Amino acid sequence: MKKTLTLALAAASMTLGGAAVAQDRPQRGADVTRADAETRAAAAFARMDANGDGLLNAADRDARAQERFARVDADGNGQLSFEEMQAAREGRREAMQERRANRAEAGERRGRRGGDRMGRRGGGRMQGQRGPGFAALMRQNADTDGDGAISQAEFTANALVRFDRADADHDGTVTMQERRAHREAMRPVREARRRQNAE
Repeated sequence: MKKTLTLALAAASMTLGGAAVAQDRPQRGADVTRADAETRAAAAFARMDANGDGLLNAADRDARAQERFARVDADGNGQLSFEEMQAAREGRREAMQERRANRAEAGERRGRRGGDRMGRRGGGRMQGQRGPGFAALMRQNADTDGDGAISQAEFTANALVRFDRADADHDGTVTMQERRAHREAMRPVREARRRQNAE
């Protein structure tokens, strides 16, 4: 007898946060203008607005969950068998191994250019990985009218607030040095959030 997982369970396990909330990262060392930040925010919003209604809310979470469920439900019968779950798990494992190999190769290239810099970003944490409170924090900060949904205007405004905080000299461009300084300045805040979430 096949073990199944209902669509409702799959949908309940999905969160708004995830990697999709993070904006596209600038190319290493490249300056980013305010216009670039606005364009990236619009692209990130479009990716996250899974149902295309112009709002980020629970409906998008459900739509993404349904898409993920459909990808794993190989036979399309609306149920996930043990075999389908195992195949999905193996696919994720292979993708993770490939990412690790690519990062290691990139680290070796950087090492040849002048010193190994692997591990500088959070002790081997995956890029884009966030703490458990990130989704709630994003909703709280971006949902300025408190209606439980984030509009594109709210999302973009939130992205530009973060841009302006990093733009130390207020010239409309965030340099690599400004990004680095902002990241260092925010480290105690991130650590405090991690401690709070761990309690």
